[in-house]
Amino acid sequence: MPLILFNKPFDVMCQFSAHERRKTLADYLDIPGIYPAGRLDADSEGLVLLTDDGKLQHRISHPDSKQAKTYIVQVEGLPDDDALARLNGPLDLGDFVTRPCDARRIEAPEWVWERQPPIRQRNTIPTSWIALTLSEGKNRQVRRMTAAVGLPTLRLIRIAVGPFSLATHPVWPGEWREVSAHELDR
Repeated sequence: MPLILFNKPFDVMCQFSAHERRKTLADYLDIPGIYPAGRLDADSEGLVLLTDDGKLQHRISHPDSKQAKTYIVQVEGLPDDDALARLNGPLDLGDFVTRPCDARRIEAPEWVWERQPPIRQRNTIPTSWIALTLSEGKNRQVRRMTAAVGLPTLRLIRIAVGPFSLATHPVWPGEWREVSAHELDR
């Protein structure tokens, strides 16, 4: 049972079936029978785990499995203590309330690759970076959370899922590597 770590580039659909306008996982991975254990939107980047094992996929992606997911987020504006406290939650997003998470300000990561196309820049509005670690992953949750506290997301990169991270298992956008599923138990 392969477990694949893939660094999904910006503007790539997290699916294998063809898309009329965008690249898909099939443009990068030619491994029969695998599918993503959780997804990233086309406008999000970073770590996606793929497997051919349905039980393992469920174990990775289901919130009850407690596989934390860490994102770094470039936002428009500067997060103050109140915004960070609200992000740490729980935060009411209208149709659901988020679980508590770990949200903190970080310096702009020096190791992050350039995005194509680059994010929009406004001369009068600064940008900053936040790290968020969640134990859940609802549709567009991070973007909705930052917007709810007045910090629209400009760039979103998932850097870790459970014990796997781009720091410990480096892969550049569009690259993948196979790892042992037993590492999930560490």
